[in-house]
Amino acid sequence: MNTLAIIQARMGSSRLPGKVLLDLAGKPMIQRVIERVQRAQTVHRVLIATTTDPADEPIAQFAAQQGVDCYRGSLHDVLDRFYQAAQCVQPDVIIRITADCPLIEPSLIDETVRLMREPCFAPIDFACNRLPPPFTRTFPIGLDVEVCTSAALERAWREASAPFHREHVMPYIYEGVTLMQPASQPVHRRYSVCTGISPRQFHIAQLQHTPDYGSLRWTVDTIEDLTFIRELYARLPNTEEFDWYDVLHTVQQHPELSRINATVQHKTMTDVDERANPAIN
Repeated sequence: MNTLAIIQARMGSSRLPGKVLLDLAGKPMIQRVIERVQRAQTVHRVLIATTTDPADEPIAQFAAQQGVDCYRGSLHDVLDRFYQAAQCVQPDVIIRITADCPLIEPSLIDETVRLMREPCFAPIDFACNRLPPPFTRTFPIGLDVEVCTSAALERAWREASAPFHREHVMPYIYEGVTLMQPASQPVHRRYSVCTGISPRQFHIAQLQHTPDYGSLRWTVDTIEDLTFIRELYARLPNTEEFDWYDVLHTVQQHPELSRINATVQHKTMTDVDERANPAIN
């Protein structure tokens, strides 16, 4: 199964412009994201998806310098940008990652991708480790992984017409899932899986964690978030090789870290319209 990880990146951000290329422990933040995604065993290829907006030229230049594939597409139709990026490679499975998540966890990418392969869960069209309310987020904000089959993405691209669906890529696939049934067995001593079928007949799987750490904020949207991540990196014993439990341990050992961005409000998909506010990656 050929797997492509697409990292969505924009220079535009209402709260922290140019954040994806800001320095994080000696490297641009997007490079931290790329390197962590590349550590996932299930990822065969990584591609950056940005826009044709001249403001995003620095991202394309960075990708060229690093030898990372880059696709430039629509500014507002993010679903089309994502789909066309995938067409460059034609993978079986596509992983969606955003460039403002420098703590993205390789093992979580692997666990989510493996849900697509597990016979006991088959068939699965879309797998993730978080769904929007009313479902509970159990992993920290900033570890989000979304995975879908190429067929599911193509169907969403062909059928979705609402601006909301074109702007946020995946909701057309999972929207309206009503009953998530617990799987018969956990995939990990701390992970469990719920499955369900959306009204559009997509088969969905969600990876969940016990205990619930969904209130922790590990993404970068504001200067407070960036300060938190920089201070965190300064306390990690190894900034190149760490997993999310190392981050959790560091945050628990240094509670002052979480206070840095404790007041930042997390933007949900319903808070932002990309045509009016270019903050969406």
